[in-house]
Formats: sequence, structure tokens, C-alpha cells
Amino acid sequence: MLGLPSQVTACLFDLDGVLTQTALVHNAAWKQTFDAFLKSWADQRGEPFVPFDSEADYHRYVDGRQRADGVRTFLASRDITLPEGDPDDTPDRETVNGIGNRKNLLVLQKIKEGAVQVYPGSVEYLKAAHAAGLRRAVVSASANCKDVLEAAGIADLLEARVDGVVARELGLPGKPAPDTFLKGAELLGIDPANCAVFEDAQAGVAAGRAGGFGIVIGVDRVGQADALREHGADVVVKDLKDLL
Repeated sequence: MLGLPSQVTACLFDLDGVLTQTALVHNAAWKQTFDAFLKSWADQRGEPFVPFDSEADYHRYVDGRQRADGVRTFLASRDITLPEGDPDDTPDRETVNGIGNRKNLLVLQKIKEGAVQVYPGSVEYLKAAHAAGLRRAVVSASANCKDVLEAAGIADLLEARVDGVVARELGLPGKPAPDTFLKGAELLGIDPANCAVFEDAQAGVAAGRAGGFGIVIGVDRVGQADALREHGADVVVKDLKDLL
């Protein structure tokens, strides 16, 4: 059914890059945030400025991860360690959370400006899944998931939501740990072995593989099909409509 094994009765969708085109918004916001930080850091130490790479750095260290995890992981790749700070740190604080919140302000601004667009093939697949009686949840690292779903006009096609806000409230580790996907399956009342995970991020695919789900579908929007397979995708498609 819909390109899925017969035992699958539920779909767990990542948001950015799978259902909506907000991955581009996040990438641009990370680039702007990290470049400003790295330039200041290099100038203060008399070191050369090496900008954030929107391809390699984004997909390897940031994409699919919770905000603070992305900051921490990327900075570690540059041998930079900052204080953790507090999740409510103001954006001017030079802490892991401060930098993450700085990036989030840029994303919120772009959402308000109407930057949220859906992938038509994903909407078609969501509607087909609904018509087929498959259960549906969104599992996203984004704290803005609810706003994005509403702005995109697809909130009513999903029955449950596990996002950055929920993960923080419940103390769930983010992707590549499988906990948020497992929570999505729990909210739907479906065993993980009967759930399909749909992910475009390497960390998200790894989370799907680690959770023992029925099938992990990699969605390749940027030409990283091999990397998605290496991280655990059973099937890789360019768009969800390819499964119909």
C-alpha cells in the first residue's frame, strides 16, 4: 500500500525537507548565524575566517537535529566549545542556546514573511495515506513545527505531533536518537515495527534505523541518496509522489 510493506499501518513524517520546503529556510538561517559568529570568533583571535558550508556542514552536523544539538555538533567540528547556557538565553548571549535562539529568530521572521511552502507530492501522499486509513504523525526537531504546519495548511492531515517543544517538555533526546519517533508511534498507538519513517536528513534516517521501525524511507532533495542509504534508509526517493 502506497509503496509500503503490508504490515505498515502508520506513517511518521519529518517536517523540514519532507513535507515542507522549510529546510531551505533553516539552512539559510544557520548560514547567516554561524558566519556572523565565526567571523567574530576568528577576528578576536587573529585567525582566518572559514565560513559555514551550506552543503557539507549543514547536512553533516545540523540537519535534522534539535537546535542546541546542531550548534554543539557544528562548533565541535571547529574545535570550539561554548557554555551551554539556558534554553531561554537571549539571542545576544554567546552560548550554545544563545546562538540557537539567534538562528530561530531568523526562521520565525522568514515564516512570518510567507517563506513556508509545501512539496505538492508530499501533500498528495498525505491525502492518499489518510484515504487509505493509515495513521499519520509529524516528528520534527523544530520548535516551530506547529506554526509551520498551520502556515502550510496541512495541520489537519496529521493526527499527532512530536516536535522540539514536546521533546524539551518530555526530556527526549533528539535525532539521531530514535526517541522522538518512538514517541510519535506511541501517540498513534502503533508498534514501531508497523510504522514507516520518512526522513530527508542523515540524522533522522539514523534515528529511524535505530528505532526498529518497519521501513525507513529516505527523501533525497539535495543529491545525498548514498549518504541516506549509509545511515539506514531502506528506500530512497526524490519525492513522496514516487511511492504512489
